[in-house]
Amino acid sequence: MLVLLAGIFVVHIATVIMLFVCTIANVWVVSNAGNASVGLWNNCTNTLCNGTLSYAHEDALKTVQAFMILSIIFSAISLLVFVFQLFTMEKGNRFFLSGATMLVCWLCVLVGVSIYTNRYANDYNTYYGSEDHHGYSYILAWICFCFSFIIGVLYLVLRKK
Repeated sequence: MLVLLAGIFVVHIATVIMLFVCTIANVWVVSNAGNASVGLWNNCTNTLCNGTLSYAHEDALKTVQAFMILSIIFSAISLLVFVFQLFTMEKGNRFFLSGATMLVCWLCVLVGVSIYTNRYANDYNTYYGSEDHHGYSYILAWICFCFSFIIGVLYLVLRKK
């Protein structure tokens, strides 16, 4: 049981870090030449990020930004609640709150990345031409979506033990 808890803790920390990286990094869409990328916050060419997105005023982008920030917050809260509950609560109710908080994080990632996929990622050829592809931030966001769901469910299952 201790090995399982340690493994979940490590994956949870990795998820928090990956959520932070994918939200901050401006590599959601990359040109195949590798000299330009688009993120949630900036448009970067070569190593210079000028901070202007052509669609920065759109509500869809602001919604994606908000939900990705909320997912970081809920994931960090869930991690702190997990550590707190590990030492203070009785066995039957131990990880219910941390699991529920992690599932809220999962929903935030789902909403944020789904809106980005619907609004921007399906039409990413309009940024730099036909030679664009998804960047590592976009892929990390979907990986965090999977990890946060698995961690949330595992916390809810572990509350019974």
